[in-house]
Amino acid sequence: MSDLQDLFSAGGALSARLTGYAPRDQQLKMAQAVEAAIEARTTLICEAGTGTGKTFAYLVPALLSGRKVIVSTGTRNLQDQLFHKDVPLIREVLAHKRRVALLKGRSNYLCLHRLKLARAGPLAASLASAVEEITRWAQQTDAGDVSEVGALAEDHPVWPRVTSTVDNCLGQECPDFGSCHVMRARREAMAADFVVINHHLLLANMALKAEGAGELLPSADAFVVDEAHQLGDIAAQFFGESVTGRQLLDLARDSVSEAIGAGGSRGDALTATRDLENATRVLRLAFGTESRRGPWSNLRGDEALETALARVRHSLESVRNWLESRSAPTRGIESCLERCRRLLGRLVHFAGEANPDGVQWYETRGRGFALNWTPLSVAEPISVGMRSCPSAWVFTSATLSVDGGFSHFVKQLGLDSPTTLSLPSPFDYRRNALLYLPPNMPDPSHSDYTRAVVTAATPVVQASRGRCFMLFTSHRALRDAATILERQVPYPLLLQGSAPRDELLRRFRSSGNAVLLGTSSFWEGVDVRGQALSCVIIDRLPFASPGDPVLAARIERAKEQGGNPFREMQIPAAVLSLKQGVGRLIRDVTDRGVMMICDPRLLTRSYGRAFLASLPDMPRSQSLDAVRSFLTESDSVNEDPGD
Repeated sequence: MSDLQDLFSAGGALSARLTGYAPRDQQLKMAQAVEAAIEARTTLICEAGTGTGKTFAYLVPALLSGRKVIVSTGTRNLQDQLFHKDVPLIREVLAHKRRVALLKGRSNYLCLHRLKLARAGPLAASLASAVEEITRWAQQTDAGDVSEVGALAEDHPVWPRVTSTVDNCLGQECPDFGSCHVMRARREAMAADFVVINHHLLLANMALKAEGAGELLPSADAFVVDEAHQLGDIAAQFFGESVTGRQLLDLARDSVSEAIGAGGSRGDALTATRDLENATRVLRLAFGTESRRGPWSNLRGDEALETALARVRHSLESVRNWLESRSAPTRGIESCLERCRRLLGRLVHFAGEANPDGVQWYETRGRGFALNWTPLSVAEPISVGMRSCPSAWVFTSATLSVDGGFSHFVKQLGLDSPTTLSLPSPFDYRRNALLYLPPNMPDPSHSDYTRAVVTAATPVVQASRGRCFMLFTSHRALRDAATILERQVPYPLLLQGSAPRDELLRRFRSSGNAVLLGTSSFWEGVDVRGQALSCVIIDRLPFASPGDPVLAARIERAKEQGGNPFREMQIPAAVLSLKQGVGRLIRDVTDRGVMMICDPRLLTRSYGRAFLASLPDMPRSQSLDAVRSFLTESDSVNEDPGD
């Protein structure tokens, strides 16, 4: 018996260490495929259905290999789970003694220099108290990882004031460089044999190596990309460019702080930067008060907007000239000057002709705005980056294939002749799940569609006694549904946006009968096990809006090249999103539940077959009575015999 077979067997080391561990053929097959890819330095794409145990399936062969391995994840939460929970457990099982490290992006680490600037500058009362709390923590922390400060939310406005970005980091000329938490984390990563990173760092390392400009990460024998379905979208952000209101206001504030820190006059500094702050706010107002997004070409010729944008450019030029005039400038002032020049360069693109390889677009939200350039394809930079890191590459996720094939994922990332493996979930969907497709639903384009969804969903929610997720493809549909539901069901309604996601999930689990209404952020990465979640309802197939400026530009490019963008892009992307949403229902071997998809196009349109063929194999029904019977049976199965 091989090492892997022994480890994953009923009497193996994992079984001895983990209570309730059960061998799964899919997990062993994946581990063997990962082992082979690392040994041969090849590229593997592995879709591992929910419950496969994919994390252990790649950690075990990676740590056993004795090679240098880098694991990249999509989110900081998954990074922390891997490094603080999963990796230590497997290392204990394997008696692994080689060095491991966790490396996050620089915005996840306290910047001591910027903390000093924040303490010296004027602060609102809410920020001042947060800065003092961070100051106390700074005296105790070794890692400087901001996630350690549990009392402050990760989106608290204080964090940009006390962390650094690529734009405002002073590098080796920082007065606190010797104590820099980012540099310490990077040194530990460079010395380690196994490193847990995120996709942004992976892409940044690819870009640096491809340009011959150095590297952020150690050379590795293998890269494992977990949650690989997120890599394409993250790459589009990474390889794009943007100018945001926050960048402009941060530049103005930092220029004042650095000037005062260098002994300059506060009055002179404010005079130089105040117009930039005012111009930034005027530009936001020129977009209109509502939140919206669209192609930049739609706004060309808007006199008020072009005048406001010209004022921002003029203000930036004034700040640049003032920074250049500083005698004996510090590294902090030079950094602000470099940021100013970069922002000016990016704004010039929005005054000239568009780059044909990307799309210019804008977005406004609340008081903020962003001018963006996004590449139409990330296949070339990713393939070039992979060639600059000639290693084994493993891409894995629960959702990578469409109707049994991987062509969409392969094309999106520009992968060259990968080995592919699709492993279905070991969960018994035939016995433990029911797919309910309500009859007589109107087309989703109908004006009363959301009302029809709620009407069809209400008896299902009642039959499941709450304990339900309702997932929507838009915030508007969510709000409309909530307004109707609150008059029709007696259960607690939890709405996305009313509290942080983790807090909503805590309330959902503890209530025992809540109905949680969510949009995109609840379609994936959410794990509720047991009877607390007995039903998931999806309002419609999650096609991205054709009005989205990036998608619209990609559709137009595909048409110009003679392709069929609906078949080649829009359907595959929607299928993968639907698979993520469906994956919320069954999270454990004993879970049972109803999956309700309201969209009639699953049965009335030819492309519905691709969606259905990509879902787990579960019984399908259009009978509400069948739903009630299934849920009644589920409750009786899960009842405690001692009650």
